[in-house]
Formats: sequence, structure tokens, C-alpha cells
Amino acid sequence: MINEAIIKLINKENLTEDMAKKVMDEIMSGETDPVLISSYLTALTMKGETVEEITASAKGMRAAGTHLLTDKETFEIVGTGGDGSNSFNISTTASFIIAAAGVPVTKHGNRAASSKSGAADCLEALGVNILADEKVSKKCLDEADICFLHAQKYHSAMKYVAPIRKKLGFRTVFNILGPLTNPANASMQLMGVFSEKFVESLAHVLYNLGVKRAMVVYGEDGMDEISASAPTKVCEVMDGEFKSYEITPEQFSLTRCTKAELTGGTGEENAEITKAVLNGEKGGRRTAVVLNAGAALYVAGKAESIESGIRLAEELIDNGAAMSKLEQFVKLSNGEA
Repeated sequence: MINEAIIKLINKENLTEDMAKKVMDEIMSGETDPVLISSYLTALTMKGETVEEITASAKGMRAAGTHLLTDKETFEIVGTGGDGSNSFNISTTASFIIAAAGVPVTKHGNRAASSKSGAADCLEALGVNILADEKVSKKCLDEADICFLHAQKYHSAMKYVAPIRKKLGFRTVFNILGPLTNPANASMQLMGVFSEKFVESLAHVLYNLGVKRAMVVYGEDGMDEISASAPTKVCEVMDGEFKSYEITPEQFSLTRCTKAELTGGTGEENAEITKAVLNGEKGGRRTAVVLNAGAALYVAGKAESIESGIRLAEELIDNGAAMSKLEQFVKLSNGEA
């Protein structure tokens, strides 16, 4: 099937959802020649991925992965990465605020691919057991409303693709599949993307995958988050209704910062930034975190608007609830509570 798909892509023909799913099943089986995988990813990138192709690829990757079974309606806040901004871990920091509001967060992530610190690096430096087993993760989710699901643990078939992606050195469909394949099948999501062209299409993909409430965002300064230093393009989907618009920090009475203020470093350095923000540090970093946490609280239905979500996020930092959530999560993930 993959040979047939490659020829179609070379001829700039779109794949049917069925064909794209079968190709992903082949790739995830571990029995496909790496040369063919490389050719397929290159041809698909050059043609440009359709909503159907991305949906099918995500379904194939989800089917090959391990799942965290839970009855909870969970939330995922994640960026595709690959934005080249080397910012600190904004989504990871925001996740503690979201959980402190009583929204169950199933944070799915990995070590850094293109930056110095991925979600896993930052959380590990904060003291979280990032390789907690399913039983411990469920306990974290039940008692602290947050758990971390390490991509390597839940998507082990990715090992067949990782060396190929590294050698190719350009973005492929796999850059956007990670955020679309939450092992707990999160039904609510705030997803940042590295290119404006994916904002609307990925909102439709999330809807196709059964996500009920979502927001896909792209900062016009290139950030794969809601930006504190530029306007942000947004496409939200709420129970099948799609809406596109643009937001700025100023419309929520926040001061725009420079992109340089959001620069991060290693996992250890970013962990210190996370703690500083959750301990009430003022400035651009706080602005970036409350913008994203506030939008997430709106998507999750904990706030009637992004603005009221931001005010709630600020309150959860200032009353110590978000920092307490981090401390509780660290203990639970290590089996100490």
C-alpha cells in the first residue's frame, strides 16, 4: 500500500482516509522499509497534508499506541513544537493552573526534539516521575487532576520512525501527530501549531477525532502557543461549531512583552521559571502563562470567556493553588502520598 501511496503523492494526488490509515498501520507495524517511510513522509510533506490524511494518520497512530483508560473527560494543552522560539515550557506551566481549577489534565509529551527542553525534561527537573506506570498515573489523575503520559511509553511504535525523522531534518506529518494522539483520548484540547496554515485544518482534525471542545492557536511571531508578544490566530470548535478570530494580550488588559522575555533554557532552567511563575513572579512570563491557562479554562467550560478564564488563572496563581497542585503532583507521581 505504501508504494501505491507514494506514487499518488508524487503526482500531487490526495490520499483517501482509508489509504492513509492503511499506510500508517504499515509504518507502525515495524515491518516497512525505512527507505519507503522516508519517501512517503517526504512526498506527503511536499504535497501538503489534507484534513483527511492527518485524521487517518492520527487514527493509525492511536490504534498502535497504549491507552490510559479513564472515565474522566480530560484536557490536553500542548504545542507541536518546532516553532524555533526556544521558549520556556508555557503549556506545562499552565497545566498546573488548569488542574488547580478542577479540570483533569492528561499532559502528553516527550523530551525535547528541537528545543533544549520538552515537557518531559521540565517535569523531570521539577521532580515529577515522568515514567510513572498506569496505576500511579491514574492515582495522580484521580487525586490531583493531573498526570503525565510519556510519549515513548505510550507510543512505542514511534521507535520505527524516530531515526528516519531525525535524518530527514525537516518537519513531517509526525510533528503534528503527537498532539493529536493523547493516550487518554482527551475530549478537550488547547493546541498550538508552528504554522498558520494548520490552524483551521487541525481544528477540523480534532473534531474528526472526537474532541468535543478545542482551540487551535498560532502566534503571529511564530509561537506555537497563544503569544504574549504578538497577535494570535485562533480557530475554536465547540460541540461542532467552528469559529475563527484573532486575539491580542491588550484586549485582556495584559501588557505585551518581547519574545526574548519568553526564552527558556534547559529542563532545569525551565523548571525554575515554572516555579517562579507559579510563586507569583510578575512580567512577560506570567502574561504568557495566564493567556494560555485562561483560554484553556474557557475551552474546558470553567470560564464563560477567555477574559474571565485569565482572571481565574491569575487568582489560582496568587492564592497558591497552582503551586500546591505542582507539589501534590510531584509527591503522588513518586508514590509518596
